[in-house]
Amino acid sequence: MKVCLALLSPDIAHRNCLQSVASALQCIVRDRESAVPVTPSNTIISPPPAPDGRSGTRTTSRVIPQSFIQDLLNRVDIVDVVGKYVQLKKGGANFMGLCPFHNEKSPSFTVSPTKQFYHCFGCGAHGSAIGFLMEYSGQSYPDAVRELAQSVGLSVPEERDRLPPAQRAEQQARSLALSEAMTRATDFYRKQLRGAPQAVQYLKGRGLTGEIAANFGLGYAPDDWQGLEAVFGSYRDDAIAGPLVEAGLLIESSDKRDADGKPRRYDRFRDRIMFPIRSTKGQVIGFGGRVMGQGEPKYLNSPETPLFSKGTELYGLFEARHAIRETGYVLVVEGYMDVVALAQLGFANAVATLGTACTAVHVQKLLRQTDAVVFSFDGDAAGRRAARRALEACLPYIADNKTIRFLFLPAEHDPDSYVREQGTDAFAAQVRDAMPLSRFLLQVVAEGQDLRQPEGRARAQYEAKPLLQAMPAGGLRLQIVRELADATGTTPAEIEAVCGLASDPARVGRFAQPRPRAKRQAPTGLEQRVLQLLMCYPQLSARLDADSRVLLLEDEQAGAEVLTHLVSACDELRGEVNFAAFSEHLAQSPHAEVYANVRAAVLREEIEEEPAGQEFEAAIAKLLAEPLRRELDGLQVAVIAGTADEAAKSRMRWLVSEINRRRQLG
Repeated sequence: MKVCLALLSPDIAHRNCLQSVASALQCIVRDRESAVPVTPSNTIISPPPAPDGRSGTRTTSRVIPQSFIQDLLNRVDIVDVVGKYVQLKKGGANFMGLCPFHNEKSPSFTVSPTKQFYHCFGCGAHGSAIGFLMEYSGQSYPDAVRELAQSVGLSVPEERDRLPPAQRAEQQARSLALSEAMTRATDFYRKQLRGAPQAVQYLKGRGLTGEIAANFGLGYAPDDWQGLEAVFGSYRDDAIAGPLVEAGLLIESSDKRDADGKPRRYDRFRDRIMFPIRSTKGQVIGFGGRVMGQGEPKYLNSPETPLFSKGTELYGLFEARHAIRETGYVLVVEGYMDVVALAQLGFANAVATLGTACTAVHVQKLLRQTDAVVFSFDGDAAGRRAARRALEACLPYIADNKTIRFLFLPAEHDPDSYVREQGTDAFAAQVRDAMPLSRFLLQVVAEGQDLRQPEGRARAQYEAKPLLQAMPAGGLRLQIVRELADATGTTPAEIEAVCGLASDPARVGRFAQPRPRAKRQAPTGLEQRVLQLLMCYPQLSARLDADSRVLLLEDEQAGAEVLTHLVSACDELRGEVNFAAFSEHLAQSPHAEVYANVRAAVLREEIEEEPAGQEFEAAIAKLLAEPLRRELDGLQVAVIAGTADEAAKSRMRWLVSEINRRRQLG
């Protein structure tokens, strides 16, 4: 068994990348009968937890085989992946740069080409190429895996993806065609803006500079029913019009037809300022078009397409990701223009929903980026209703280390107008003083209720029940329960019972302490070192003989549970596996927190395999002395009690000498 820390040579990775599209297209024309679907016999795993622990676990309805993850991380070079976003310089065996996850003036961010891992000594951020894409761009685990796979010409196998490879490749080629159409349309709209003085004047009138317009890729859709024909060709050609209709750029009439009987096709967006909507990877997936005058609708969005879903995307998230990290919070507003205008005025951390209410998917995306979210709404009745829907979407995902607040501006203002009239300092103060989720929730349940009357107090409790039930148990829910109890003249215990918050019938009606659980003992310093050496060189597990395993992996020993798991994981490895792939595998275990600490220690040092093996054997010898010492203690008790025979005494003398010998090793 050998852990290979070498990488594919750059020319191979480059060749794989160039062949990715060609491979997909070739699959389409293969004999579909020869295609073999992914079978349940593949090794299936759940995605590992987020690398920094901020956003909980990474979940997906589709699961990706661990064998594929290992193969993928063997093919990609983390230096290339990180180098696209961070300027790296060679420094010894590693590469150094300024950490993208916190502000620093001196580089403390390292990327190891041998371990295929990044690590920041300043903020502690670390992970594989997958973890970097998730943390940097806010992608989900499967999205990060797909992006890496695409870069080296691989298709991601998924348990629920039952399509044969040929059909899957056809879908990928179709997606590429739609993406290409959106990119070309974006370029067209941007060029049209430069030749549309009325559109330029409108943007200037809103206080936007050319730099901000360029940062957001703003454009202009001309007042032309067939404007995009200048880019793509005749709409009467089904091969041209098909992808454009599917991408939402054209509308195909259901009743009007041309002279040749083909449906009439025309541009969806006409005489509008165009706002490209980007995914977290920066890919244009849709558009929002805003009228410059009094036309309706004021905003026109792309329809639902294979690339775009309004209920899952946030406008400006790609552009705002760095500012969100720097400011420590994200500001959620109601319109595209608010996002762009706020960026112009110094609040580049703003995003907007796409004409829909805030959804659970929106909340999850936001909390991947930051632990603090501020929703900004108009102060009128419609704004309060929208805030209520956002509150309900947030409740299942709140945690004691996350802050969600609600900002209600005066009815005559939106964020843009407020900043222009009152100034940036005044708006920043409004953000700081935004209403915490707890207070807004209590306002919502008490709204319109006369809490002086029993009926009003009972109704408030009734309104609170589904909201409290949606929240995970924790300190924040406890505090809200106590405040609701004070407001309604009851006790926290009675609120808990009325709202059905206690799952154990024996505990209903009282805040009892949970039954004590046996605490797992953390590995000792010597065991930590053994874990570090095994994680770095898994093949060292082969040096443990059967007797050593019996002694070391006893249940009574502190930390033996973790060591047992790691030794087993090392034994199961087959073929060549690099450090990053092995770490991703360990991150999915129940001991992920322990392994994270071990991994951080491994990343701080460089040790060759030979000295690592010597240190491992010495550490094992010392650890083996502990079970012998416990046996010696038992025999000493028997000797003192006078119950030990000669064999026991002889054994005790051997134990004394053997323990001393082992302690002197290393």
